[in-house]
Amino acid sequence: MTTDTHGRVRRRPALTRDEVLTTALRLIDADGVDALSMRRIGKALDRDPMRLYRFASSKEELLDGVVELVLGELRIPVTDGASWEEVLRATARSFRNIALSHPHVVPLLVTRPLATPLALRPLGTLRPLEQLLELLISAGFDRRGALHAYRLYTGFLQGHVLNELQERVHDPDETDDLLRLGLHRLPVREFPRIRSLAAELAAYDGLQELDEGLDVVIGGLRRQLDANTERPQ
Repeated sequence: MTTDTHGRVRRRPALTRDEVLTTALRLIDADGVDALSMRRIGKALDRDPMRLYRFASSKEELLDGVVELVLGELRIPVTDGASWEEVLRATARSFRNIALSHPHVVPLLVTRPLATPLALRPLGTLRPLEQLLELLISAGFDRRGALHAYRLYTGFLQGHVLNELQERVHDPDETDDLLRLGLHRLPVREFPRIRSLAAELAAYDGLQELDEGLDVVIGGLRRQLDANTERPQ
């Protein structure tokens, strides 16, 4: 409760789960997952940290909620006019944009699903899976093939964004590529190949790499789908 200018006591609006998760995400974006605590969230919201446990009984459950919140930003543009290949490409770009906006959350997007049984995950984290399975099955994949395609696609996508985040320039104002990437710290005799790739690493284009990788993944899935379609029933 707070007091207004006339000394009257005013009750503050009730805290919501979305406020708690949004604040947790903001703190993770700023300082990383390890720095997150109920105490810090409570301080940021000017609330008793103990009150936060009604929204998440543990830090693990809180992190699941943050993953759900972030995946809520993922756009899977399923439309009547778009092919399944186009939808996968657009979804991949949407996922990459989320990753670049919330780099500290990316490890959670990869690891939290592995730590929680499928049926116990927040429903929001399952919607992309449901939508992509529907997309692939509607395109002609059988159920097993659709699940295989989903796993192959998401495995590539998660690996790509993790790799892209690791490729970030260390010192963007430095003109020498070796110094920009911090590769000068590597012993010359032990890592000659990595050091010799400074120019190529500095010229890394994440979006282009994503599109080129999708060409390979989607091309393989297309051949698999065509082969299944042509196989005698």
